[in-house]
Amino acid sequence: MPDQRFRYPLWVRGDVDGFFGLMVDNLAQVLLIIGLCTAPFLCNLPASLVYQRILPGVAVSLLLGNLFYGCQAHFVARRDRNAACTALPYGINTPSVFAFVLFVMAPVYRMNEAALGESAAADLAWKAGMLACLVSGVIEFCGAFFAERLRRVTPRAALLGVLAAVGITFIASDFAFKIYTKPLVGLLPLGFLLLAYFGRYRFPFGLPGGLLVIAFGTALAWATTWTGLAGYGGVEMSGAGLRDSLSEVRLLLPVFCGGELLAVLSRPEILVSFLTVSIPMGLLNVLGSLQNIESAEAGGDRYATGPSLAVNGLGTLAAGLFGSCFPTTIYIGHPGWKSMGARAGYSIVNGAFFTLLFLFGCGTFLKELIPLEAGAPIVMYIGIVITAQAFQTTPREHAPAVVLALFPALAALLIVKFPLLLLDVGATTTLADVIDNPNLNIPELPGLLALFGANTGWLVSGLILTAMTVALIDKRYKAAAIWCAAAAVLTAVGVLHSYRLEGNVVREYFIWQGWERDGSVGLASSVADAAATQPATAAAPARPASGSVVRERALPIAIGYGLIALVFALAARRTGRGAHARGRAGPASAINAGSTGPCRTGDFSDLRE
Repeated sequence: MPDQRFRYPLWVRGDVDGFFGLMVDNLAQVLLIIGLCTAPFLCNLPASLVYQRILPGVAVSLLLGNLFYGCQAHFVARRDRNAACTALPYGINTPSVFAFVLFVMAPVYRMNEAALGESAAADLAWKAGMLACLVSGVIEFCGAFFAERLRRVTPRAALLGVLAAVGITFIASDFAFKIYTKPLVGLLPLGFLLLAYFGRYRFPFGLPGGLLVIAFGTALAWATTWTGLAGYGGVEMSGAGLRDSLSEVRLLLPVFCGGELLAVLSRPEILVSFLTVSIPMGLLNVLGSLQNIESAEAGGDRYATGPSLAVNGLGTLAAGLFGSCFPTTIYIGHPGWKSMGARAGYSIVNGAFFTLLFLFGCGTFLKELIPLEAGAPIVMYIGIVITAQAFQTTPREHAPAVVLALFPALAALLIVKFPLLLLDVGATTTLADVIDNPNLNIPELPGLLALFGANTGWLVSGLILTAMTVALIDKRYKAAAIWCAAAAVLTAVGVLHSYRLEGNVVREYFIWQGWERDGSVGLASSVADAAATQPATAAAPARPASGSVVRERALPIAIGYGLIALVFALAARRTGRGAHARGRAGPASAINAGSTGPCRTGDFSDLRE
C-alpha cells in the first residue's frame, strides 16, 4: 500500500518548464488542427464548427488524460517512495491528425461536395472523422489487454517504420516546406528549436526553447505585417481580426455527439472504407504508447501498463464522443520532461489550461494571434524525432527494412499533393484524365497509385513489406512467407493497392464492388461514371468535372505477392530440411559437412517458429 506519510510535492520549479514544454507541444497540434480542418481543398470545415465543437472535444480528451496521469504519478511516487517521479506526458497524436484529415475527412469531403454542396459535405467529413477517432479509441482501449502479444508478433522495425514514414513525409517535410516558404517567420524560430532540442542549450532564466520558438515566430509574423514585408517571406496578420476574435470569447460547453455518430453509422460505406486508416493508426498508437511507458520505466518511473493504456484509449473515445476527430496518446520524451525536473503538476496544469482555453471560446483568438508558421519548427521536430526513433531503437541490421517503409509514404505524398496542385492552378484536367490519356507519357503514375492504394492502404502495405524484410534479414523465411501471403490475400480482397480513381479522388475498390458494371478483373479500365458528370454546384465552381473513372483491382500484384510467398515457403522448407538432416547426422557429421564451407548459423533460425 502507498505510504501516506511520504510527501510528494504538488508543484516544483521543474513543473514550470515541463508545463511550457507540453503546452507548446499541444499548442502546435491545435494550430495544425485549425489549419488543416479549415483548408478549402482538404476538409473546408466552417470555423464555427472547429472552434465550437471540435476544440471543446479536444479539451475533454486532454483534461481526462492529463488529470489521470498526474494523479497516477502521485500514487506511483508514494508507492515507490520516489520523490522524483514524473507523470507520463500526454496530448494530441500528431500522426493521427495528418492521417485522419488527409485520408478520412478530406476524401469524404471531396467525394460528397458535388452532390451535397460544401456545407453538407464538410459536416459529413467531420462526422466521418469522429467515427474514425471512435474506432481508434476502441482499439486503443482494447490494446490495454493485447498490446504485449501484438508487439511480440510484429517486428519493432515494422511498427516504427510506418510511423517514420508518416513522420518524414507528412509531418517533417511538409512543415519544412512551410518554413522555407515563409523564411522571415520560420527560420529564426527553427534556429531556436535546433539550439534548444538538439544543442541542449540552456537559455537565460531557464526559458523553455519551445516557448521561445512560438514567441519569436509570432513576433516576427506581426513585425513583417507592420513593416510591409509580409509578401517578402513574412506572414500577413490582421489586427482587426484579432480584435474581432475577442468578441467570440464565451462559454462553450462540450456537446455529446451520439446523434451525429449514429447518423454516420447509417452509412456503412464510410466506416468500412476507412478502416484501413483508423485500425492501423489505433494499433500504432497502442504500441507507441506502450514503448513510451517502457521508456518511463527505464528512467525509474514504473507505471502499470494496463491502466495507462486503457485511459489513453478512454481519452480518444471521449474526444470522438464530444466532437473531436483526433486521438490522444502518451507522448514520447518522458526522459526529457524528467530531466527538466517536472513531476506531476505540469500534467494537471496542462489539462486545466487547454480546458479553460477552449471552453471559453479562445480558439479563434489563438488562431488570430499565433500563425501556424510560428509552430512549424516544433511540428517538424516531432516528425524528425519520430523518424529518428525508428532507426535508433531498432536493431542496426533492420535499418534497410525501415527504409523500405518510406517508399509507400513517398508515393502517398505525391498522390496527395498532385491533385491539390491541379486544383490550385485551376486546371480542368484531373488525375483520372492524366492516367487515362494515352498521349501523356507518365509511366510511373500507375505505380504510384498502386503503392498508395486507397484510404491509406499504403500504411498497411508499408507495415507488411517492412515486417517481411525484417524476417528475411533474420533468415526466418517461414515468417516472411506468411507476411507475403497476407499481402497477397489483402490485395486480392482490395484492401491493398486496389483503387477507383474518380477525377481527383482516390476511392476504395474492394472485391465486391463494381462487378455489375465492370466485368474486368485484370488491369485498370476506364468507364463512364454518371455521378461524375453531374454539373458542379454553384458553391464549388472551381471543381473540374470528369467523366472518366480509372479502376484497378491490382490482381497482378496479388499474384506477384503469392509467387513470392511460394518462393519464401520453399526456402523455409529447404532450410528446415537441411537443419533437420544436420541434427540427425550428429556432431561429427555436422563438422564434416561444414568442412566444405562456412556454416550459416541463420539456417537454424527457423527452428524457433
